[in-house]
Amino acid sequence: MAPAVTAWRDRLLGIDFGGTKMAVAVADRDGTILAAQRLATRAESGAEQALGRALDLAADMVARDGGRLVAAGIATPGAVRADGIDLAPNVPGWESLRLAAAVRKRFDDVEVEVCNDLNAAALAELRLGRLRDADPGLVLGIGTGTAAAVTVGGTVLSGRHGAAGEIGYAITGAGWRVPGPALEQVFSGRALDELARTFGLADAAELCAAAEEPGAPRDALTERVDELARHLVTCCLLIDPQRIVLVGGVAGSRLVREMLSNRLAHALPYRPEVVLSDFPNDASLLGAVTLAAEAARAVPSG
Repeated sequence: MAPAVTAWRDRLLGIDFGGTKMAVAVADRDGTILAAQRLATRAESGAEQALGRALDLAADMVARDGGRLVAAGIATPGAVRADGIDLAPNVPGWESLRLAAAVRKRFDDVEVEVCNDLNAAALAELRLGRLRDADPGLVLGIGTGTAAAVTVGGTVLSGRHGAAGEIGYAITGAGWRVPGPALEQVFSGRALDELARTFGLADAAELCAAAEEPGAPRDALTERVDELARHLVTCCLLIDPQRIVLVGGVAGSRLVREMLSNRLAHALPYRPEVVLSDFPNDASLLGAVTLAAEAARAVPSG
């Protein structure tokens, strides 16, 4: 006879969906990650295949672990509705997905929480990271896209439609009729990848490396950072944050962090601290696991 599954075998599932990559983690009931794996989103192939491959991987990881799955947390771009997702243009078809329903169907009605990926990152920073002792806080995500999340009083501000912090839609330049997320088209990992190729460079990382020295790449990057900084200044004037935490692939650039910090110091009457997350590439995944841990409180142990 197989041994009974006890509370120490209860498991959590966390999934972070992104425009370039997806990450899946299995954790114990306390939120300690036991196994994690990444896979490419393949955005050009659409939403259904990305969701299907992520759930296949999650099912395989849960099966290999052998524990009892009690809850799942899902981090996704966009503003989450019960019947879909708004403001998620980077993966065709993503806005028509019903993520919670898909996870419950795959894992026999397990408890599921779904939230915006930057809000998930902000939750991770509040519970585990650089915002544990800072209030208010601002998390700036500069990865495939560009977005922010606001924390006040130990909670994440989601907004009326779950769209608080969607600064990628901020207007840039002189025109108002710009389709899609305007700021994100100027400054984001994807936008910097495109800019890099105009200089014969592979991607945003190579662009940032080249910009360490004076020259055309540095001038071009400076212009893009200036645009982002203008909007970040407005965010700071609105909420007066104690600390800004940077997450995402582009946040790893020391030069970009210094440029942003210097511009805020120049423009603001009260300068917030600008820091790199302790887990810049995993904040949303850790936030998804934290969501699962909070959902698991409704499930009796073992």
